[in-house]
Amino acid sequence: MKAGATVFARTLASRGRAHRGVTLIETCIVAAVVVVIATTAAPSFQHFVQRQRLEGATARLTSDIQFARAQAVLNQRGVRLSLRSGDGGSCYIVHTGAAGDCTCDASGPAHCSGDAREFKTVQLPPSERITLTANVASIVFDPLHGTSSPTATLQMSTADGRSLRDIVNLMGRVRTCSPQGGMPGHPVC
Repeated sequence: MKAGATVFARTLASRGRAHRGVTLIETCIVAAVVVVIATTAAPSFQHFVQRQRLEGATARLTSDIQFARAQAVLNQRGVRLSLRSGDGGSCYIVHTGAAGDCTCDASGPAHCSGDAREFKTVQLPPSERITLTANVASIVFDPLHGTSSPTATLQMSTADGRSLRDIVNLMGRVRTCSPQGGMPGHPVC
């Protein structure tokens, strides 16, 4: 019985030595499976990244609208949010003064004239693939009450058609929504 156990142990030991490496065929099969999985997941990952960029840009815009309203009350001076769009991307500026006193583009800093003061400039270059459109060129916030004039709808959109809207009411408050419910987690506009 002892001799049988020794033969069995030698057989197991020789099998372990025979399978120490990986064959070229096994390596090719694993590589092919990895390539198939990666090409299947890549479009989903791109949509995920684009959605995160859109939500981030919209959250920043919402915060900057609230910032403009707070600066108006804090400085006891009218503060504007001016929007610009063009082939070179989109941008917006939080500033004092008239609507045309400050200008920006997606490639550089804002330029203000006269006694206008820039608080913040945000550029959305074409490389981000997010555009900003609005039904107004500028919103001014009243220093006494924090109200806004006019009311506005600002929309951030991606190249694949997803969009989120910031709606600014007369009281200067902002709500974010999704047109036609295209963005889960956001109320429908």
